[in-house]
Amino acid sequence: MKDKSKEFWEERYSEEEYIYGKDPNFFFRTQLDKLNPNSILLPADGEGRNAVFAAKTGWDVTAFDLSKAGKAKAIALAERNDVEINYEITSAEEFDSDINFEVIALIYAHFNAEDRPGIHDHLLQFLKPGGILIFEAFSKKQFDYNSGGPKEQAMLFSKEELRNEFSGLTIKYLEELEIEQNEGKYHKGKSCVLQMIGEKN
Repeated sequence: MKDKSKEFWEERYSEEEYIYGKDPNFFFRTQLDKLNPNSILLPADGEGRNAVFAAKTGWDVTAFDLSKAGKAKAIALAERNDVEINYEITSAEEFDSDINFEVIALIYAHFNAEDRPGIHDHLLQFLKPGGILIFEAFSKKQFDYNSGGPKEQAMLFSKEELRNEFSGLTIKYLEELEIEQNEGKYHKGKSCVLQMIGEKN
């Protein structure tokens, strides 16, 4: 399953265009603007749109993804914007760092359902106490829409799953919303998403 995932993303990010666009996710951008720039981790950041935005606004950025093609596009985007990002090629399970990050942003990071709770636990160890998690991903209801996201309902999220999987956080905000997406060709149209802000206990 993990090898299949890597192959899938390598092929998808090998397309010439930036398939999720070059602009940051709207929820991510609005939440980051409320915080003082510090260290941020962006797991599964693909082509780097969110990492580059964070770097442009003064954050010290670490990002990672499985895909070499994703990294190449992210670095190219950073160079065009005259910023630097630290971008690693690794799985979420194997990611390691000696940084205690001020912020972790999980933006459409849909991991395999069976691995996901362990991955979230693993990543949260790199968030410092009092640090902030910014989260947006597709809700279970997205299964009835045709605007993007995993085709396996188990990989989509419910509020209850988020509360359980992020029990080490104080949930500051958690909403299920219908939004109009325009993030490249694979996130386009009416979508049902979950947005969450959590603070590490």
